[in-house]
Amino acid sequence: MERLDGVKTSFLGKGTVELLGPELQRMGVTRALVVTDRFLYESGAAARVGEVLARAGAEYAVFYQVRPNPTVQVVEECAAAIRGLSIQLLVALGGGSAIDTAKAASILAANGGRLEDYEGKDKSRTPGVPIAVVNTTAATGMDALTHAIEATLSREATPITDKDALWAVEQIVKYLSKAVADGGNEEARSMMAYAQYVAGMAFSNAGLGMVHAMAHALGGQYNLPHGVCNAVLLPYVLSFHLRCPVCQKRLVKVARAMGLEEENGPAVIAAVQALNRQIGIPARLSELKGVDPVDFPNLSALALQDICMASDQLAPAAEEVTAVYLAAYNG
Repeated sequence: MERLDGVKTSFLGKGTVELLGPELQRMGVTRALVVTDRFLYESGAAARVGEVLARAGAEYAVFYQVRPNPTVQVVEECAAAIRGLSIQLLVALGGGSAIDTAKAASILAANGGRLEDYEGKDKSRTPGVPIAVVNTTAATGMDALTHAIEATLSREATPITDKDALWAVEQIVKYLSKAVADGGNEEARSMMAYAQYVAGMAFSNAGLGMVHAMAHALGGQYNLPHGVCNAVLLPYVLSFHLRCPVCQKRLVKVARAMGLEEENGPAVIAAVQALNRQIGIPARLSELKGVDPVDFPNLSALALQDICMASDQLAPAAEEVTAVYLAAYNG
């Protein structure tokens, strides 16, 4: 038996923000909160979304305190705004940080208590405030690739999640470097948007693994971009997983999706490293600001407690996680 979860309604393509208005009217929403960062607020992007809301007959306010790696304080402030303004719908405008802030604040506003009370899975009792998402990026490309690969390797992977994950791998390998090289390449950016979305559907049902668990701890400790943490760690964690027969078999599928001549784990690792180089991702943790190996044992303990580790094929010991951090640091 398996359960598949997904987004209720999605609109994809240039200009689809205009379709948000009719959706609000259909839902009967009259009070909305745009959740975004200062840059998108000051650049006018939030106001443009607000115009769509206003034309649909909804009053709106803007919470623009989102920052990379959102803090508990930011989420609590957003939740307070939701409650104080009797908000019926959140509109997350931006990338992962805005979306994560909106999701966490939605649950906190609806259920009360402390944000830490909801760490883990299935901890909330009351459904959160509904969320609409207006993506301004195609997600961090290597983060999306990590989503797809980890979903493929997950102990909870199914034929359905494999279909999505492997299609996403194929498109990311094909279009990511083109999108990075030429921001005006609408085909590449559009396909990256589709790929990150489909990779999201895959991992939302299959789960993630050790890369994300380690990246969460790393990014939280040093306030580093989540996508960069994933990208740097991915080849080293994959190398650690070559000891796993199930992972070896599944990496053959990943290699085929990448279009590699050699269909095996080492070839996938080499391809990931090459893509990192091509788009300017550092090759080792020692190139990231502030990272100190003295912290690795503590980061390993945090990673082992991360919910993403539950769907990994391996159950590493703390010293093994520390060894992977060290390998990624030294390169």
